[in-house]
Amino acid sequence: MKICLVGSSGGHLTHLYMLKPFWKDKDRFWVTFDKEDARSVLEGEKMYPCYYPTNRSLKALIVNTKLAWKVLRKEKPDLIISSGAAVAVPFFYIGKLLGSKTIYVEVFDRINKPTMTGKIVYPITDKFIVEWEEMKKVYPKAINLGSIF
Repeated sequence: MKICLVGSSGGHLTHLYMLKPFWKDKDRFWVTFDKEDARSVLEGEKMYPCYYPTNRSLKALIVNTKLAWKVLRKEKPDLIISSGAAVAVPFFYIGKLLGSKTIYVEVFDRINKPTMTGKIVYPITDKFIVEWEEMKKVYPKAINLGSIF
């Protein structure tokens, strides 16, 4: 199984990295911001830098959609996992178009309100994970696995 882990650097990257027991023995690559924290955490990992800042940026969406098309066609992941933020959107939609399964983990600090990215990818995500039972009111088809922290 080949996995694409896609997300912003900082907290979103930390969130994905905490899933290491799941991805550590699998073929994988990362898509994140080319920033010091990401380079440090992902030293030795295969990483594709994406365009940032992404939030509410049409330019970032266009650039990262082109990147998603290129990277996903080259790498052909079976599964795409993200916890946000905006860079996940083009990777999830193009990934679905190309046959990848998707898992989205809504971030821990959202207890009763959705994130923008969560709202956008929810309709097409194969497994939508929340960490609080209250979030199932926001995302009825979500699975509550509790905290990954």
